[in-house]
Amino acid sequence: MVPHSTGHADVDAVLAELLAGVRGTLGPKLVGVYLDGSLATGDFAEHSSDIDLLVVTEDALSDEVVAALGTMHARLATGTSKWARELEVSYIPRRALRRFDPDNNFHPCIQRGSDQLLTEEHDRAWVIHRHVVREHGVALVGPDPRTLIDSVDAADLRDAVVSLLHGWWTPAPTCRRWLDNPFYRSYAVLTMCRMRYTLQYGVVVSKPIAARWAQAALDARWTPLIQAALAWSSDIVPDLGETLRFIDDTRLASKR
Repeated sequence: MVPHSTGHADVDAVLAELLAGVRGTLGPKLVGVYLDGSLATGDFAEHSSDIDLLVVTEDALSDEVVAALGTMHARLATGTSKWARELEVSYIPRRALRRFDPDNNFHPCIQRGSDQLLTEEHDRAWVIHRHVVREHGVALVGPDPRTLIDSVDAADLRDAVVSLLHGWWTPAPTCRRWLDNPFYRSYAVLTMCRMRYTLQYGVVVSKPIAARWAQAALDARWTPLIQAALAWSSDIVPDLGETLRFIDDTRLASKR
Protein backbone atom coordinates (compact mmCIF):
# COMPACT_ATOMS: atom_id res chain seq x y z
CA MET A 1 0.00 0.00 0.00
CA VAL A 2 1.26 3.47 -0.87
CA PRO A 3 1.53 5.80 2.18
CA HIS A 4 -0.38 8.59 0.43
CA SER A 5 -3.32 7.78 -1.84
CA THR A 6 -3.51 9.75 -5.08
CA GLY A 7 -7.22 8.97 -5.36
CA HIS A 8 -6.50 6.67 -8.33
CA ALA A 9 -6.25 3.01 -7.29
CA ASP A 10 -4.33 1.93 -10.41
CA VAL A 11 -1.79 4.75 -9.93
CA ASP A 12 -1.45 3.86 -6.25
CA ALA A 13 -0.73 0.23 -7.17
CA VAL A 14 2.15 1.19 -9.47
CA LEU A 15 3.51 3.65 -6.90
CA ALA A 16 3.42 0.95 -4.22
CA GLU A 17 5.38 -1.42 -6.46
CA LEU A 18 7.91 1.28 -7.33
CA LEU A 19 8.30 2.29 -3.70
CA ALA A 20 8.97 -1.31 -2.68
CA GLY A 21 11.58 -1.63 -5.42
CA VAL A 22 13.29 1.64 -4.49
CA ARG A 23 13.38 0.75 -0.80
CA GLY A 24 14.66 -2.74 -1.50
CA THR A 25 17.40 -1.50 -3.82
CA LEU A 26 18.57 1.59 -1.95
CA GLY A 27 18.10 0.53 1.66
CA PRO A 28 19.80 3.09 3.96
CA LYS A 29 20.87 5.14 0.93
CA LEU A 30 17.25 6.30 0.54
CA VAL A 31 16.36 9.73 1.97
CA GLY A 32 12.91 10.30 0.49
CA VAL A 33 10.46 9.78 -2.36
CA TYR A 34 8.26 12.71 -3.46
CA LEU A 35 5.40 13.21 -5.87
CA ASP A 36 6.19 15.96 -8.35
CA GLY A 37 4.27 17.44 -11.30
CA SER A 38 0.52 17.17 -11.64
CA LEU A 39 0.12 14.72 -8.76
CA ALA A 40 1.68 17.35 -6.51
CA THR A 41 -0.05 20.45 -7.89
CA GLY A 42 -3.50 18.84 -8.04
CA ASP A 43 -4.19 18.94 -11.79
CA PHE A 44 -3.61 15.25 -12.54
CA ALA A 45 -5.71 14.03 -15.48
CA GLU A 46 -5.88 10.34 -16.37
CA HIS A 47 -6.03 10.99 -20.12
CA SER A 48 -2.94 13.21 -20.31
CA SER A 49 -0.77 13.14 -17.18
CA ASP A 50 2.23 11.04 -16.31
CA ILE A 51 3.62 10.15 -12.87
CA ASP A 52 6.48 12.45 -11.84
CA LEU A 53 8.61 11.37 -8.91
CA LEU A 54 11.77 12.57 -7.22
CA VAL A 55 13.89 10.07 -5.29
CA VAL A 56 16.45 11.64 -2.95
CA THR A 57 19.53 9.60 -2.01
CA GLU A 58 22.16 10.14 0.68
CA ASP A 59 25.01 10.30 -1.84
CA ALA A 60 25.69 9.79 -5.53
CA LEU A 61 24.88 6.20 -6.45
CA SER A 62 27.47 3.68 -7.57
CA ASP A 63 27.25 2.13 -11.04
CA GLU A 64 26.19 -1.15 -9.43
CA VAL A 65 23.26 0.44 -7.60
CA VAL A 66 22.18 2.37 -10.72
CA ALA A 67 22.25 -0.91 -12.66
CA ALA A 68 20.11 -2.60 -10.00
CA LEU A 69 17.61 0.29 -10.16
CA GLY A 70 17.60 -0.06 -13.94
CA THR A 71 16.72 -3.74 -13.64
CA MET A 72 13.93 -2.86 -11.23
CA HIS A 73 12.51 -0.24 -13.60
CA ALA A 74 12.70 -2.58 -16.60
CA ARG A 75 10.77 -5.21 -14.64
CA LEU A 76 8.22 -2.64 -13.50
CA ALA A 77 7.66 -1.46 -17.09
CA THR A 78 6.40 -4.94 -18.04
CA GLY A 79 3.39 -4.55 -15.75
CA THR A 80 -0.12 -4.70 -17.11
CA SER A 81 -1.12 -1.25 -15.87
CA LYS A 82 -0.66 1.58 -18.38
CA TRP A 83 0.92 3.60 -15.57
CA ALA A 84 3.86 1.20 -15.46
CA ARG A 85 5.23 3.04 -18.52
CA GLU A 86 4.06 6.50 -17.50
CA LEU A 87 6.71 7.00 -14.84
CA GLU A 88 9.21 9.86 -14.86
CA VAL A 89 11.62 9.33 -11.98
CA SER A 90 14.84 11.17 -11.12
CA TYR A 91 17.39 10.05 -8.53
CA ILE A 92 19.22 13.05 -7.04
CA PRO A 93 21.64 13.06 -4.08
CA ARG A 94 20.74 15.15 -1.07
CA ARG A 95 23.63 17.61 -1.57
CA ALA A 96 22.87 18.15 -5.28
CA LEU A 97 19.18 18.69 -4.58
CA ARG A 98 19.66 21.65 -2.24
CA ARG A 99 19.89 24.15 -5.11
CA PHE A 100 20.37 23.99 -8.87
CA ASP A 101 24.04 23.62 -9.80
CA PRO A 102 24.80 23.61 -13.56
CA ASP A 103 28.12 21.89 -12.78
CA ASN A 104 26.46 19.00 -10.94
CA ASN A 105 23.30 18.22 -12.85
CA PHE A 106 23.73 14.76 -14.37
CA HIS A 107 21.59 12.24 -12.51
CA PRO A 108 19.94 8.85 -13.17
CA CYS A 109 16.40 9.15 -14.50
CA ILE A 110 13.76 7.27 -16.42
CA GLN A 111 11.53 9.04 -18.93
CA ARG A 112 7.89 8.47 -19.72
CA GLY A 113 7.44 5.61 -22.19
CA SER A 114 10.88 4.14 -21.54
CA ASP A 115 12.08 1.12 -19.60
CA GLN A 116 15.70 2.30 -19.41
CA LEU A 117 17.26 4.19 -16.52
CA LEU A 118 19.85 6.58 -17.95
CA THR A 119 22.13 9.21 -16.46
CA GLU A 120 21.12 12.46 -18.15
CA GLU A 121 21.45 16.21 -17.76
CA HIS A 122 18.83 17.82 -15.56
CA ASP A 123 18.62 21.28 -17.13
CA ARG A 124 17.14 24.50 -15.77
CA ALA A 125 13.69 22.96 -15.80
CA TRP A 126 14.87 21.55 -12.49
CA VAL A 127 14.85 25.01 -10.98
CA ILE A 128 11.09 24.82 -11.53
CA HIS A 129 10.84 21.18 -10.41
CA ARG A 130 12.66 22.03 -7.18
CA HIS A 131 10.20 24.83 -6.51
CA VAL A 132 7.20 22.57 -7.17
CA VAL A 133 8.52 19.76 -4.97
CA ARG A 134 9.47 22.18 -2.18
CA GLU A 135 6.14 24.00 -2.17
CA HIS A 136 3.73 21.24 -3.24
CA GLY A 137 5.57 17.92 -3.23
CA VAL A 138 3.96 15.00 -1.44
CA ALA A 139 6.30 12.83 0.66
CA LEU A 140 5.69 9.12 0.12
CA VAL A 141 8.78 8.49 2.24
CA GLY A 142 11.10 10.92 3.98
CA PRO A 143 11.16 14.36 5.59
CA ASP A 144 9.32 17.52 4.54
CA PRO A 145 10.87 18.54 1.19
CA ARG A 146 11.34 22.08 2.55
CA THR A 147 14.13 20.67 4.72
CA LEU A 148 15.96 19.39 1.62
CA ILE A 149 15.47 22.20 -0.92
CA ASP A 150 16.26 25.88 -0.56
CA SER A 151 13.55 28.38 -1.41
CA VAL A 152 13.45 29.30 -5.10
CA ASP A 153 12.73 33.01 -5.60
CA ALA A 154 10.75 34.67 -8.40
CA ALA A 155 13.87 35.89 -10.21
CA ASP A 156 15.29 32.36 -10.38
CA LEU A 157 11.98 31.01 -11.71
CA ARG A 158 11.83 33.70 -14.39
CA ASP A 159 15.48 33.08 -15.34
CA ALA A 160 14.76 29.36 -15.68
CA VAL A 161 11.79 30.04 -17.97
CA VAL A 162 13.85 32.38 -20.16
CA SER A 163 16.66 29.81 -20.37
CA LEU A 164 14.25 27.07 -21.44
CA LEU A 165 12.49 29.29 -23.98
CA HIS A 166 15.79 30.13 -25.64
CA GLY A 167 17.07 26.56 -25.36
CA TRP A 168 14.80 23.53 -25.56
CA TRP A 169 11.80 25.53 -26.79
CA THR A 170 13.62 27.07 -29.72
CA PRO A 171 11.63 25.30 -32.47
CA ALA A 172 14.70 24.16 -34.40
CA PRO A 173 16.41 21.88 -33.86
CA THR A 174 15.73 20.87 -30.25
CA CYS A 175 11.98 20.42 -29.93
CA ARG A 176 10.67 20.91 -33.47
CA ARG A 177 10.39 17.19 -34.27
CA TRP A 178 8.31 16.59 -31.14
CA LEU A 179 5.70 19.08 -32.31
CA ASP A 180 4.60 16.81 -35.13
CA ASN A 181 2.93 14.78 -32.38
CA PRO A 182 -0.52 16.37 -31.69
CA PHE A 183 -0.38 15.25 -28.04
CA TYR A 184 2.95 17.02 -27.55
CA ARG A 185 1.51 20.08 -29.28
CA SER A 186 -1.15 20.35 -26.58
CA TYR A 187 1.55 19.99 -23.96
CA ALA A 188 3.59 22.73 -25.65
CA VAL A 189 0.73 25.23 -25.79
CA LEU A 190 -0.21 24.69 -22.15
CA THR A 191 3.43 24.89 -21.10
CA MET A 192 3.71 28.25 -22.87
CA CYS A 193 0.69 29.45 -20.88
CA ARG A 194 2.35 28.37 -17.65
CA MET A 195 5.66 29.99 -18.62
CA ARG A 196 3.91 33.27 -19.40
CA TYR A 197 2.19 33.16 -16.03
CA THR A 198 5.55 32.64 -14.32
CA LEU A 199 7.09 35.51 -16.32
CA GLN A 200 4.20 37.74 -15.26
CA TYR A 201 3.87 36.80 -11.59
CA GLY A 202 7.06 34.94 -10.61
CA VAL A 203 5.20 31.84 -9.39
CA VAL A 204 4.32 28.44 -10.84
CA VAL A 205 0.71 27.32 -11.24
CA SER A 206 -0.87 24.29 -12.89
CA LYS A 207 -1.38 24.17 -16.65
CA PRO A 208 -5.21 24.48 -16.45
CA ILE A 209 -4.99 27.54 -14.17
CA ALA A 210 -2.37 29.15 -16.42
CA ALA A 211 -4.45 28.37 -19.53
CA ARG A 212 -7.57 30.01 -18.10
CA TRP A 213 -5.51 33.07 -17.17
CA ALA A 214 -3.94 33.21 -20.65
CA GLN A 215 -7.33 33.08 -22.35
CA ALA A 216 -8.37 36.16 -20.39
CA ALA A 217 -5.06 38.05 -20.40
CA LEU A 218 -3.49 37.42 -23.82
CA ASP A 219 -4.50 38.44 -27.31
CA ALA A 220 -7.78 36.79 -28.31
CA ARG A 221 -6.09 35.26 -31.37
CA TRP A 222 -4.62 32.59 -29.06
CA THR A 223 -7.96 31.57 -27.50
CA PRO A 224 -8.86 28.85 -30.05
CA LEU A 225 -5.35 27.38 -29.82
CA ILE A 226 -5.44 27.24 -26.04
CA GLN A 227 -8.95 25.78 -26.09
CA ALA A 228 -7.80 23.04 -28.47
CA ALA A 229 -4.84 22.26 -26.20
CA LEU A 230 -7.09 22.03 -23.14
CA ALA A 231 -9.22 19.42 -24.92
CA TRP A 232 -6.31 16.92 -25.08
CA SER A 233 -8.23 15.23 -27.88
CA SER A 234 -7.20 13.52 -31.10
CA ASP A 235 -10.31 15.14 -32.65
CA ILE A 236 -9.40 18.70 -31.62
CA VAL A 237 -5.72 19.27 -32.34
CA PRO A 238 -3.79 22.53 -31.91
CA ASP A 239 -2.68 23.85 -35.30
CA LEU A 240 1.05 23.31 -35.84
CA GLY A 241 1.69 26.73 -37.38
CA GLU A 242 -0.17 28.53 -34.61
CA THR A 243 1.65 26.47 -31.98
CA LEU A 244 5.02 27.51 -33.43
CA ARG A 245 3.87 31.14 -33.54
CA PHE A 246 2.68 30.93 -29.92
CA ILE A 247 6.09 29.62 -28.86
CA ASP A 248 7.75 32.48 -30.74
CA ASP A 249 5.37 35.01 -29.18
CA THR A 250 6.15 33.63 -25.70
CA ARG A 251 9.85 33.90 -26.42
CA LEU A 252 9.38 37.54 -27.46
CA ALA A 253 7.39 38.18 -24.27
CA SER A 254 10.33 36.89 -22.23
CA LYS A 255 12.51 39.71 -23.61
CA ARG A 256 10.21 42.53 -22.55
